[in-house]
Amino acid sequence: MKLSILRETDDGETRVAVVPKSVQKLIKLGFEVSIETNAGQHAAFTDDEYKKFGATIAKTSKDAIVNSDVIVKINPPSKNDLKHLKKGQIWLSQLFHRLNEDLMVELKEKGLSALSLDAMPRISRAQSMDVLSSQSNLSGYKAVICGADNAGKIFPMLMTAAGTITPSKVLIFGVGVAGLQAIATAKRLGAIVEATDVRLECKEQTESLGAKFLIVEDDGVKVEGGYAQEVSEDYLAKQKEVVNKSLSQADIVITTALVQGAKAPVLISKEQIEMMKNGSVIVDMAVAKGGNTALSKPDEVVHHQGVKIVGVSNFPAQLPTNASELLSRNIDTFLAHLVEEGKFKWDMEDEITKETLVVNNI
Repeated sequence: MKLSILRETDDGETRVAVVPKSVQKLIKLGFEVSIETNAGQHAAFTDDEYKKFGATIAKTSKDAIVNSDVIVKINPPSKNDLKHLKKGQIWLSQLFHRLNEDLMVELKEKGLSALSLDAMPRISRAQSMDVLSSQSNLSGYKAVICGADNAGKIFPMLMTAAGTITPSKVLIFGVGVAGLQAIATAKRLGAIVEATDVRLECKEQTESLGAKFLIVEDDGVKVEGGYAQEVSEDYLAKQKEVVNKSLSQADIVITTALVQGAKAPVLISKEQIEMMKNGSVIVDMAVAKGGNTALSKPDEVVHHQGVKIVGVSNFPAQLPTNASELLSRNIDTFLAHLVEEGKFKWDMEDEITKETLVVNNI
């Protein structure tokens, strides 16, 4: 089977789906590997490195696509990609299929099968294939650094001859993979950290990292596959009451809350932003899915009554080398799970295959 890796074309995207070291693994699985020229340049991987590990170089995306059985990318196919796709091919990338129904129909009509990386089930044996977790880990780290860059004060306590600087207070909404990494990073930098989440089981994880967990006593939150699926208006009102004191005292707030296949919930209203300290910073990690604050804008810094709201839609792209390495490991492990003796085995009894095969033209 011939497998091609495409160059990413989305604005601001610097990652590559497969790094040179993974090429060897794919060849051992039975693939002939090709990569579009300069696909890895922004992540510090050269065409020569790919050739060293056994890949050939395609001059254009069209060349990469038309000569392949399997096409691999990080983001959904562009309009240009779609023009060259043909019946019988297998597309593998993030597809966000619940939000891109028209794209799914088009792939189905073209006769392709499509595997969606973001549809990976949250089960223990799929952890090494889970791109959302691997990228969220980096995002949580980078969000704290972003908050520090935008704040007017340092994180740790500092005792000097001129006096003592008190530590920054950091509040984190959402204790998933990104939130836990944000807690750990903020603690390492010396901040006082608090966190809140709709899932009460996150309390122990939060406290194990040395942070305080803000509890909202409520049994009405439905959690499925690691995501909150339903959050009532009553719950949100209780959450506001619990977090408002911490919010008003925080120097940096980081929001990470997402709902799978839906718009991100608004956790901080305009009125709550107006009660925050002058000079405080909010880093909204959910801005690409609508944002967790009422004023967030994608890839913009909004200033409102002395508060900065920083919206970054793609934190992993700011760490392209590490992000690509982790993505590549996720993808080569996923393909190793799907392929046997040089062919896809398509075991539809397998939860990983069943959940990720979002367009089936096999």
